Amino acid sequence: MICLGERSPTWLTDDTEPRCRTVSQDVLLSTDCCCRARTRCCAPRLLAVHPQLQAIADRRLGVFTAQEALRRGLTVDDIRAELRSHRWVRLRKGVYTSSAVLAGADERDRHLLACVAVLLSLDPGPALSHASAARLHGMLVPSSAGHEVRLTDAGQWRSGRGYRVARAQLSVDDLGSWFGFPTTSEPRTLVDCAREWTQLDAVIAFDHAMHKKLVNRAQLHRAVLASRHRPGIGAAARVLGLSDGRAESPLETKGRLRILAAGLPLPDLQVDLHDECGFAGRLDAWYEEAALALEFDGLEKYTDPWRGRTPAQVAWEEKRREDRVRGTDIRVVRIVNEDFGPAWPRVVGRIRSLLATPYVGRRRFRIVRRPEPGSAAA
Repeated sequence: MICLGERSPTWLTDDTEPRCRTVSQDVLLSTDCCCRARTRCCAPRLLAVHPQLQAIADRRLGVFTAQEALRRGLTVDDIRAELRSHRWVRLRKGVYTSSAVLAGADERDRHLLACVAVLLSLDPGPALSHASAARLHGMLVPSSAGHEVRLTDAGQWRSGRGYRVARAQLSVDDLGSWFGFPTTSEPRTLVDCAREWTQLDAVIAFDHAMHKKLVNRAQLHRAVLASRHRPGIGAAARVLGLSDGRAESPLETKGRLRILAAGLPLPDLQVDLHDECGFAGRLDAWYEEAALALEFDGLEKYTDPWRGRTPAQVAWEEKRREDRVRGTDIRVVRIVNEDFGPAWPRVVGRIRSLLATPYVGRRRFRIVRRPEPGSAAA
């Protein structure tokens, strides 16, 4: 909410009270409600919200400009008073939001607020792209991508405080819209990121986006072909070849790539196991001939459980599930993130040994394979 509380704005009443002797434009963040923010001033305490300015801000995550405030009857002194009281926060020169909006924003929201501020500061043309567009689309972005606002424009290359504009052509299929600002589409965004990120980070992003049905493989294939003249496109094409939308976590993606790097065969992903009583569980990775299951066990499902369960309930359900899986006589290897360190050769050796030992006896289970999300078979 945009509150005007230190002095009466000119569009409400005349200000006949003396003004403060000092005016500070330093911006500090406050988690308190704007109606409680106070400064040392002899002006009357009058709370008001300009409806037109609030409507503009609501359409852009709570961001507005000084010019928009001035056009709706506020004065420069009104703006200075709001900044001094910490009810407004300066994002960039002439671009503001309320301290309440910023206090309630998480890391992704703060980056998107910065994106809006940069786009409002620049002339029309640049499109939100790369890691900034990836955050907008809800994709997984590595910390190495940084906090710089990334943009792409067909006619210019430039950089400034907190942003960078890359020069590249953007077709109609490459573009979408966000609050009236252009942004790269999901396929173009992923391909641009894959040209710059590490292979692991890019494959994780591809897997996650396809699993969440933000994109499908056919769309990514077309985006790679459309960018075949751009630097780094070979890396993006390799990332697409390594990706699999059936993977349900970054740990599964990391494990699959490490398995391939170790020279082991590629396992099937996320298969459903049925025993004599019905569905027994879903297996992260599966080798059919050896009847070997790989389970990538992340700590998060125990420390941050979902569906209202406690960590103890999660551990108990996981034990019951594994007991039922092992009751079918299939072999199971559990892999945790720590196994990718010095212990990895030992894990690889165990998997290799089990793959070399054929499964004997009657199979008291049935495997149902699942298609990749977004594929024709899904």
